[in-house]
Amino acid sequence: MTPRFLMTDPAWFDVSYSINPWMRPDAWATHRKTEAIAASAALRRALESCGALVEMVPAVEGLPDLVFPANAAVVLDGRALLARFRHPERQGEEAPFRAAFERLADWGLISEIVELPAGLTHEGAGDGLWDETRQLFWTGHGPRSHRAASDVIGQVFGRPVVPLELATEAYYHLDTCFRPLSGGEVLYYPPAFTAAGLAAIEAHVAPADRIIATDEDAQAFCVNAVCLDRTVIMARAPERLAQRLTARGYALAEVDLDPFILSGGAAFCMTLRLDLASQPVLALQK
Repeated sequence: MTPRFLMTDPAWFDVSYSINPWMRPDAWATHRKTEAIAASAALRRALESCGALVEMVPAVEGLPDLVFPANAAVVLDGRALLARFRHPERQGEEAPFRAAFERLADWGLISEIVELPAGLTHEGAGDGLWDETRQLFWTGHGPRSHRAASDVIGQVFGRPVVPLELATEAYYHLDTCFRPLSGGEVLYYPPAFTAAGLAAIEAHVAPADRIIATDEDAQAFCVNAVCLDRTVIMARAPERLAQRLTARGYALAEVDLDPFILSGGAAFCMTLRLDLASQPVLALQK
């Protein structure tokens, strides 16, 4: 199946408020808009060079973080569980993202749109990462998403869920500090997790498959990566991380995403994969 992603036109992206420690409106300047548009286009080219198709969400004035569609929904097997945002600054994104999914449904790219139960917040694939190797969801909770939303994900998609509690506002979504790779490895940043969260990771991931991100790797937003087959698309990587990944047989496609890192996001945040599919349950039982 051809990989298919959702991205957002960055025409109205800026850093005008702060809802995470990375967001620095004082560091934003007019010239950054031009840089952001170029960076988004470069990320799209990197995806397309790997054979992916990209669907675009129109920009909306006043919604600068609409450029991070990973937070729009959890998507698997054609079903989309729509997000509900914690912060008022992002709650306006819910309507345009819903409209985008309704268009995708009209085009046959989404088969069902599902709502979260009232009273729960969950910020999409940012806190709900599908692990193809283990056929389960890793879910983050604490800073943005409710723990109970993890149970809803399990119910909606009929797949196991491993909830991971996040320990710090700096790594406010799971996708900023945890990335399953296509070969079964997991790249993650231990200081972002509580002791219970780390224990859950270690219970499900063999030591040989654990790739520990350093402070430098995490701060460069390289854990916030897209993995397509044996290519990892990420922000510019520290040399040591690049060497570790290439030693495991991965090719790196590095993109200068500095304008978006000023808002606390990078390659994974800026995309939402639409074609993820689980294996049949009977096949898993053999």
